[in-house]
Amino acid sequence: MNSARTTAALSLLLLLAGCAAPADAGRPARPSATASVPPLSVPADPTDAAWVQLMTPMNEQAVVLLTLAGNRAVDSRTRSWAATLRTAQNGELARLKTLLSRMGLPDTNVHEGHDMPGMVTEHDLARARTVEGGAFDRFLVAQIGDHLRQSAQVSRSETKAGTRPDARRLAAALVSARRAELDRLAGLSSRTG
Repeated sequence: MNSARTTAALSLLLLLAGCAAPADAGRPARPSATASVPPLSVPADPTDAAWVQLMTPMNEQAVVLLTLAGNRAVDSRTRSWAATLRTAQNGELARLKTLLSRMGLPDTNVHEGHDMPGMVTEHDLARARTVEGGAFDRFLVAQIGDHLRQSAQVSRSETKAGTRPDARRLAAALVSARRAELDRLAGLSSRTG
């Protein structure tokens, strides 16, 4: 990993931290009515909040693209890989949404319309609906590869700069999961490229 990429990811996280601080940061967070777990005593700092508010829509958008693979991927191995990863990403989403609730943050996409590194955008999804055959498989592998690499980088930043233990544990789990998926993706890329 080069230092320019690391610096860019850390800059992104710091930028998001400044944008994602709750408007009522001075007041204690009220637990959500849907929260099944009471808030922890450790409040979310801007880094924790920025990370979870970025990772949630990143996974949501990736799941949409991975779902398209069920009907559009030509290679059966690509379809199988996409289905397995979609299940894992949905599991992560459940954990991320629980964390949002524990932090007293809204379950809304504060990054809607943003074209961010690693984010599957609406434009990407529109393109995915039009590419055919092997071109879809290659597009899927490239987009999800970007998603995995960038979300791993942002999650590594959370493990180092976040203050909330539950957020840091989840970020570490995501880094580990991304590492394993990127290894699988390397084998898949050689077949689709």
